Amino acid sequence: MKIRSFIWIVALLMLATTASAQRFAYVDSEYILRHIPEYLAAQKQLDALSVQWQEEVDNRFAEIEKLYRAYQDDQVLLSEEMRRKREDEIVTKEREARDFQREKFGFEGELFEQRVALIQPIQERVAQAIQGVAADQGLDIILDKGSEVMFLYANPRLDKSNDIITRLGYKPDPSLAEN
Repeated sequence: MKIRSFIWIVALLMLATTASAQRFAYVDSEYILRHIPEYLAAQKQLDALSVQWQEEVDNRFAEIEKLYRAYQDDQVLLSEEMRRKREDEIVTKEREARDFQREKFGFEGELFEQRVALIQPIQERVAQAIQGVAADQGLDIILDKGSEVMFLYANPRLDKSNDIITRLGYKPDPSLAEN
C-alpha cells in the first residue's frame, strides 16, 4: 500500500507542477465525521450490534465445546450409533454457528448492510458539502487526509475540514483535531 501511496503523491506532484493553475485542498474525513452526532450515534449502534452478535457467536461455540467435551468423556460408553449421532449433532451445531457468524459478520452480512444503511447517507451529505466548498472556493481537487493518500507535508491553510463541518451545520471543535 505504501508504494501505491507513493505513486499517488508523485502523480499529484507532477500534476501540480504541470498545471499550476489548479487549486488543491484537503480534508480529514475522520475529523469531519467526529463532528456529526448522527455518525457517532450510528457507530455506537453498529458497535452494540457487533457486540451482541459476537456474544451470540461466542455462546454458540462455547455450547459446541461443551458438547464436544461431554462426548469425549462419554465416548467409551456409547454405542457406535450413539457416537455417530452425537458427532453429527456437534458437526451440525458447528456448521450452524459458522453460518450465523457469516450471516452477521461476513461480506455483505447484516453488519455490513446496517453500516451501509446508517453511514452511507451521512457520507453522501459530507460528499455534497465537499463539492459545495470546492465550488464556492474555486478548488479543482480535494484530497482526503484520512484515506490511503499519504501526506509528506500538508500546509494547514489548505485544510478545508472546518469549512465542511460548518457547511454541514456544525461548529468545529478544535479538541477533536489530530495533529
